[in-house]
Amino acid sequence: MLRRPRRNPVKLSEVGEFGFIRRIRPGALFRPGAVVRGIGDDAAAFRPAGGRLALVTTDLLVEGIHFLREEGRFRDLGWKALAVNLSDIAAMGGEAREAFVALAVPEATPLEALEELYRGIGDLASRWQVNVLGGDTTAAPRDLVICITVYGEVAEAELLTRAGARPGDALVVTGTLGDSRAGLEILLGRARAEGEDAAALVCAHRRPVPHLAEGRFLAAAGGAVHAAIDVSDGLGADLGHLLEESGVGARLFASRLPVSQALRRFCRGLGRDPAEYAFAGGEDYVLLAAVAPEAVSALGKGFRERFGGDLAVIGEITAAGVREWIDETGFARELSAPGWDHFRKG
Repeated sequence: MLRRPRRNPVKLSEVGEFGFIRRIRPGALFRPGAVVRGIGDDAAAFRPAGGRLALVTTDLLVEGIHFLREEGRFRDLGWKALAVNLSDIAAMGGEAREAFVALAVPEATPLEALEELYRGIGDLASRWQVNVLGGDTTAAPRDLVICITVYGEVAEAELLTRAGARPGDALVVTGTLGDSRAGLEILLGRARAEGEDAAALVCAHRRPVPHLAEGRFLAAAGGAVHAAIDVSDGLGADLGHLLEESGVGARLFASRLPVSQALRRFCRGLGRDPAEYAFAGGEDYVLLAAVAPEAVSALGKGFRERFGGDLAVIGEITAAGVREWIDETGFARELSAPGWDHFRKG
């Protein structure tokens, strides 16, 4: 049954900041036992697990830069806003615990839209038992701004960082690459896809799934994983970050980049190379890791048994100064680092 749009939707300005807070407070806690004070106080108070490192990450999403305000898609926007933060926790091998949501909202924004935004946050928070403990809400002159901070925890011995990759390590990724970029191109009307392929690619962009379980799997590998990062800015850019922090180089093989069948068909229709999307796309939120070569086989077997997919080996770590891209024909060229950088043009 089709829902009729409300003729006079309630605006945020009609209920005010505190009326809105009262509306979102129920159902914000998914692990209440650890919480002393949540939404409604000046600061949150909660009990961290003893003997573990705290992980804190924050991401800012600005309308017109990170997202377009699509009618009826606020729930997806809430999901994605939390997902990008959870992916950072995943990259460091952690477990996400608490989230804080700050919004700058145009006063004419329908209240129902913001409630949908929080439902989307709740959809993903409930999946990973992440408590939403508060935040802030203020008026914005024009564009919606979403800032989410997530607190997580990890045992010190299992912490994954971007530093630590060693020459000889295998470069692996925990999922397919490039779908999100294809989905964005479909949404912007720059490309077309049909049926299930279009739905899958668009969903990859709107509702990315953070690889928290995969991150925990890598962290628990007994030190075999030497470095890790999530693929948010694009494989090329994020690999560059990992290489810089580790002081090493890399060799990537185009033929080994894992891509979905939906992306292959999409690229075939456009006459494009799927490897281009996989390498430079961004917002895939899979994990890229450097793994000790002697551990790759056993780790891959365990990964397949646990997740039903492959831990794809896409390249290798080399000595500093070597950055090579091996194309489908075996030709080697310099590995560049295209991807998303907020403050660089061109």
